[in-house]
Amino acid sequence: MNLASQVREMFGEQIEYRELLFQMTLRDLLLRYKQTVMGFGWAVFMPIINTAVFSVIFMRVTQIDTRAPYPLFAYCGFLVWNFFSSSLRFSVSSLTNNSNLVSKVYFPREIFPFSAVLVCLVDLLVGSVVLAALMLYYGYTVTPALLFLPIVVAVNITFTAGVALMLAMSNLFYRDVKHLFEVVITAWMFATSVAYPVEGVGGWLGILLAVNPMTQIIEAYRAVVLYGHLPAAIPFGATACASTMVLMVSWHLFHKAEFAFAENI
Repeated sequence: MNLASQVREMFGEQIEYRELLFQMTLRDLLLRYKQTVMGFGWAVFMPIINTAVFSVIFMRVTQIDTRAPYPLFAYCGFLVWNFFSSSLRFSVSSLTNNSNLVSKVYFPREIFPFSAVLVCLVDLLVGSVVLAALMLYYGYTVTPALLFLPIVVAVNITFTAGVALMLAMSNLFYRDVKHLFEVVITAWMFATSVAYPVEGVGGWLGILLAVNPMTQIIEAYRAVVLYGHLPAAIPFGATACASTMVLMVSWHLFHKAEFAFAENI
């Protein structure tokens, strides 16, 4: 069976177990905000704090052209990045934290990292309300480019889900991955155009930004939401293709290693 056929089969399996995925997502969502004072306020807490800190740094210390008010520019970047990093943070331990279920009756184990991504997608939607409020405050209006937003979100979810599968599987076999992840995700953020624009960045950092899928995804969000035009076709198209390949390959490897999950719990 080739890779494409296997991925189609795994998609079919996800459709068959869609109710279980929904229940897992609902369970994780309720557990995350159970007995918290702020509730869904935590979904916007970190993007707002990071935006405030970086706004002080960039607006008072440096002069950069973001083509949009810097707080709006930064919040958009941190909102998308928070979805990505939180999805991976919860995914990396999703198999080990559910060891009692992994070692019992069969069902697609990828449901665990997928549910982690979907829970964080809810956070992204909640955080988008604040983004919309900021846009209203700065006098932004809806443009036709916003119709392209679902495609950008789909590419974002595809890439995130692919990396989440790989991390969850790797951490099950090598528990060091969970600790190494925190270092890598911090470095990754500074190698992504979260708090500063791609334009004007040269040298090795410019190259790193150019090949970083998350840079292209965040820039695509800004293009359709803040700048009112479609993202650059070639970079975004390449990112969409790369994201699809990451998901297909990760899912294939995850499925191949699934038989060994129970004995490595």
